[in-house]
Amino acid sequence: MEQLHLPDHRDARLAAIAHYFPDAAGPDASIPGGRIAALAALDRVDPVAYARSRNHLHGAVTRLSPYLRHGCLALNEVREWALAKSGPSGAYRLVFELAWRDFWRRVWFERGDEILRDIEPAKVPLSDAPFAADITTGNTGLACIDDSIHALLNDGYVHNHARMWFAAYVVHFRKIAWREGADWYVQHLLDGDVASNHLSWQWVASTFSNKPYFFNRENVQKYTDGKPCMRCTASRDGSCPFDASYESLDARLFSRGART
Repeated sequence: MEQLHLPDHRDARLAAIAHYFPDAAGPDASIPGGRIAALAALDRVDPVAYARSRNHLHGAVTRLSPYLRHGCLALNEVREWALAKSGPSGAYRLVFELAWRDFWRRVWFERGDEILRDIEPAKVPLSDAPFAADITTGNTGLACIDDSIHALLNDGYVHNHARMWFAAYVVHFRKIAWREGADWYVQHLLDGDVASNHLSWQWVASTFSNKPYFFNRENVQKYTDGKPCMRCTASRDGSCPFDASYESLDARLFSRGART
């Protein structure tokens, strides 16, 4: 087998990889790698705008997670930068989210491979149905879910809110084991961090939280301006599984009465 000799310079290395693997999709050009690109991305962040619109799929998210995952930026560095730029009140939400990432890492450090199993008993009934091909290919017929799958497979990056919807869909609506979903998901992420990914899936499942996370159509419409629903067949023909109140979904998904 021919041995690969890759040049040291990043651009030349990418060109060589493209030569050897012409069918590979290649890197996501919207998130270039390296320390210089990371610092440029950090400089574009507006902590105040982030706090105001971070839950919206087209909000002012930072897209710094790949750089944090691969060591191009440090959590403390981003925190100090945000505080210097916007002050404690303006930077609060961004620093709060950085603290969550630090927390996940500390849990992983303390518990090791325990994070790959249920840390706590589930607060709702869970199942362990196998993963399905319509999910891995993005052909569920639900626009809000398929959009996030295509973003994952094509770009390696998904908005955090869409990640939560997807995890809840897999675990609670499709009754697939959270570990199945978490393992599949992390291997496609540019910012794939086992601690953040798997513990977030456990948070959704309720094996590392006091209740499950799930969502309804109203939530999707609010944070997407309703665009996926406008072109979703399930939305038009009345088969959308998310089109119900939280009380109704709670009773349907978990076979119990309304929750507060």
